[in-house]
Amino acid sequence: MTALTIYPDNQPQFGELYTDFTAIRSMLDPIGVQFAHWTASCPLAADADQASILAAYADSIEKLKQQYGFQSVDVIKLNPDHPDKDVFRQKFLAEHIHGDFEVRFFVEGRGLFYLHVENKVYAILCEQGDLISVPANTRHWFDMGEMPKFTCIRLFTTPEGWVADFTGSDIAKLFPIFDQYVADLP
Repeated sequence: MTALTIYPDNQPQFGELYTDFTAIRSMLDPIGVQFAHWTASCPLAADADQASILAAYADSIEKLKQQYGFQSVDVIKLNPDHPDKDVFRQKFLAEHIHGDFEVRFFVEGRGLFYLHVENKVYAILCEQGDLISVPANTRHWFDMGEMPKFTCIRLFTTPEGWVADFTGSDIAKLFPIFDQYVADLP
């Protein structure tokens, strides 16, 4: 289930949960986050590599490239047996910003984006078919859980791709991690 919880940034125990897609979109729109649900129906082999995933979604990727002027695209795919899953998780868990707006399309699995905007934290549980764009310079972090299982197509307006500027804040440690967040959903 796709979900959104909005917390005061200094009171992670007081979140308000939304699970209706229209409500989620209406809560994210004022902070400049585009949120959509696409069809993620291209069958992929368990060992599908980046090239085959990009080929399967080539038409959708091309439409996004034309619409937003994306210059680079890649795939991040993590499973529970990935040897570097802990390294990736720790990197993404640190609050950071990008000079580029960040677009992710969840082809398989799920992950949890946290956006820190003004005095609120928006926790967005994205699942297969969800497309999210995070505005440039928005403080955020991402949690994939201890046993990640997701495939995301990432699109960038810069040729360099994913480049993060870490804020040095430890705010991410105050909020529920992926596994706790998912376990607490109704």
